[in-house]
Amino acid sequence: MTLTATLRRSPAVKRAVQAVTVTAGRITSPWRMTPAFLVIGGQRCGTTSMYRTLSQHPAVLKAVRHKGVHYFDTDYDKGMAWYRAHFPLQRTADQVEQRLGVRPQTFESAPYYMFHPLAAERIERDLPGVKVIVLLRDPVERAYSAHAHELARGYEDQDFETALALEDSRLDGEAERLIADPHYRSHAHQHHGYLQRGRYIDHLERLEKVFGRDRIHVVDSHRFFTEPEPVYDDVLEFLGLPQAGYPTFEQHNARPRSPMPAELRERLEAHFEPYDERLVSWLGHPVSWRTSVGQPEPLPT
Repeated sequence: MTLTATLRRSPAVKRAVQAVTVTAGRITSPWRMTPAFLVIGGQRCGTTSMYRTLSQHPAVLKAVRHKGVHYFDTDYDKGMAWYRAHFPLQRTADQVEQRLGVRPQTFESAPYYMFHPLAAERIERDLPGVKVIVLLRDPVERAYSAHAHELARGYEDQDFETALALEDSRLDGEAERLIADPHYRSHAHQHHGYLQRGRYIDHLERLEKVFGRDRIHVVDSHRFFTEPEPVYDDVLEFLGLPQAGYPTFEQHNARPRSPMPAELRERLEAHFEPYDERLVSWLGHPVSWRTSVGQPEPLPT
């Protein structure tokens, strides 16, 4: 590998380039786009795959440097000019509109937005009218996948069953601290919510109070990976974007894992059952993980 290529891959160099880009973006922030929609979660439910799928649409302009800017959860103190710095210039949107005859939209994807107790209100305040996309998968698989993900990133040092047993004590009072102090960051709340993040209905009911049902689009991740075309069509309809041919559908960020012990799976399925029942009632239709028992599930991000 050449020295130039090595430098390009260096985390320090990437951070330096990013800092320069964001600084320049702040200066031009009044002339930059803001998101028309956000992919807000859930974590390990296919958000990266959805992000890359939608980024292929000719009328969708993704964030300049990041899949997820994390402004509305961990970096809100940096201000709206900093946030806008991450998105394309309006001039770029004008050029795309002239070429396509469709006004392009920009977006980002940050799964912690769905779980952070202040994110929804911040989003509504700064991006009034924005639409949000939520992806959901079997919460048992999501919890197991999230643990493997956090373990691999060095954010977790306990085995899965121990981490589950510690979750309540680790997260005790953390949401309240985040609400009380907007500058507070909680490692445990962001990285150790294996069960709490899978209680989807609690989060959707909270989001509905902020955005209303008509601005929330829920995607069943299993269906997205097994029947991507109709799921993609539904997303485009929700966003008001024209069909421009199907993109390449790929699965990103899957992590191999050892099988979950059957007894533990049964215990977790029982834990999530009442939440899933409420979720089905809220959605008005079944969810894949409660109607396709024994069917292997993809392992999305």
